[in-house]
Amino acid sequence: MSTVNSIEVENLRRVFTRRTPRKLPWQRNRQVNGNELCVTGSDKSGNQPKTTVAVDGISFEIQSGEIFGLLGPNGAGKTTTIKMLCTLLEPTSGTARVGGYDIVREPAKVRGSMGTVFSGERSLYWKLTGRENLEYFAALYDVEPSTTASKIDSLLSKMDLESKSNEPVERYSTGMRQRLAVARALLADPPVVLLDEPTAGLDPQSARNLRDTVRSLRDEGHTILLTTHYMAEADELCNRIAIIDHGRIIALDTPAALKAGLQEMHSLEVEVDRAPDGVLDELRSLPLVRGVESHASNNGLETWTIRVLTEDSRQTLDALLDLLRASGDRVLNMKANEPTLEDVFIALTGKSLRD
Repeated sequence: MSTVNSIEVENLRRVFTRRTPRKLPWQRNRQVNGNELCVTGSDKSGNQPKTTVAVDGISFEIQSGEIFGLLGPNGAGKTTTIKMLCTLLEPTSGTARVGGYDIVREPAKVRGSMGTVFSGERSLYWKLTGRENLEYFAALYDVEPSTTASKIDSLLSKMDLESKSNEPVERYSTGMRQRLAVARALLADPPVVLLDEPTAGLDPQSARNLRDTVRSLRDEGHTILLTTHYMAEADELCNRIAIIDHGRIIALDTPAALKAGLQEMHSLEVEVDRAPDGVLDELRSLPLVRGVESHASNNGLETWTIRVLTEDSRQTLDALLDLLRASGDRVLNMKANEPTLEDVFIALTGKSLRD
C-alpha cells in the first residue's frame, strides 16, 4: 500500500442478510376440514433469508492531506461505507486500510488513526462542562497526562470555546456543541478525521466558521473524509469527490472536472406557487431532459423550485411552461444557470442529494 494515501479501499462489499421471523402457530395458514379448523405447516418461502447489497465492490483512495467528499442519496451505501471504515461494521468482502492499518485485522489501530464526528450523534456529556468533556475523553483515548491540559487549552482556543469552557454543554448552542465534538475528535491528534454532515442544522455563520475549521485542519496536514448534503459546501471544500449510488461509485473526480463533463448541458430553475406533483414525470420523459428535481424554496414562503438539466434550454423551457400552464401552476420566477455540482449529481443519479 502506498504511503501517500491515508485511506485505501479495494472492492469493499457489504451484504446484509436477515430471515423472516417464523410464524407463530396462530399466524400459520388454516384450512377448514369439515367442521374442524386444522393448522397447516408454516410457509417455507417466508423463512428464506433475504439479502440486501448495501455496498457493492467499491474502490477508491484518499490522498494524505486532502479533503475527500463522499456524496450519495439516502440508501446509496454512504453510511455503511463510513461504518466499515470506522470498524463499526465488518465488510462481507474486500479490503480497506486507514493510516496503513487493515480495518478487519487491526481495528484498534484504525480507531487510533481516525477521529470521527457523526451527524446527530450525542457524543458529549451535556451535564459536564466543555473542559470536563475533553478531560474525560482524553483519559479514554490514552492521551499522555502530562500534555493533556495544554492540548485541551489549544483545542478550546482553536474552536473558539475558551470563554465557554467551564459552562455545561447543555447551555451550548448547536454550533458550539459541534465545534466541541470536533475538538474531541482531535484529542489524540489523528491523521485522519471523518466528518459526517458537520454543518447540518447550523446557522449560516456557524456553518461558515466550521468550514473554516475544516480548511485549517487540512492545512495542518490532516486528511478529511467529509459527507454533506450541501452541494455548494462540497464544491467549496473538497479536493475530490466520489458519488455513490446503489452501493457503487458512479463518479470520482475533482469538482471542476465533474462540472466540466456537463459543458453541453443547461440548468433551468423555475419557481412555482405550489408543489408541482403532476409535472415532474412528464418533464423527465422529454427527450432532451437529463435530470429533474424539485424542492421547497428556501425563502420562507410556500413556493417550490423545479430544477431541470437539459441539452436544450430553450426547447425545454417552452415545454416546461406549457406543462405548468396546463396543470394550473403559476410561475413566479425563472432563470438559467451554468451547471453546478448539484446538476452533476442529478444527471448521474436522477435525483437530488436531498432525496
